[in-house]
Formats: sequence, C-alpha cells, structure tokens
Amino acid sequence: MNPTVFREAKLRFHFFSREETRMHVHVTSPDGEAKFWLEPVVELAQSYRFSQAQIKQIQSTIEANYGELCAAWRRHFGT
Repeated sequence: MNPTVFREAKLRFHFFSREETRMHVHVTSPDGEAKFWLEPVVELAQSYRFSQAQIKQIQSTIEANYGELCAAWRRHFGT
C-alpha cells in the first residue's frame, strides 16, 4: 500500500508502507521519481530522470507542505 498524500500538477506525493522508518516522501510523475527525507531537514535522498530545476521546485513544494506531509506520515505509520 502506498497512500497518496496529495497531488500537484503531474506530481504525486506518497509513502510506501513497508520501507525504512526515517520520515520521507516519494514523488512520482511521468517525468521521473524522487525520494526526499523529511527529517532532520528536507533533503533529496535520490532521484531518477528529474532535472535540477524540477528537483528544486519539488523541494519547494515539500517545504511548503511540510506540516501536512509530517501529519500524514504520523497518521499512516502511527509514530
């Protein structure tokens, strides 16, 4: 199960249920995929096929929705 937290344009922000415990979010679109750590700071963990400009925009979107992402993580994982 990988619940979607929200969508923006072509981007889907979601979690994978059975993965590592460090808080993070996955971002997918037809253009590529990325994983961002949410703690201790928002930071790119890995990406595939996104340009640097896209990564920068995605990180800005994550930072703008940080509270929502963390709350969704806690609801989903119970931490």
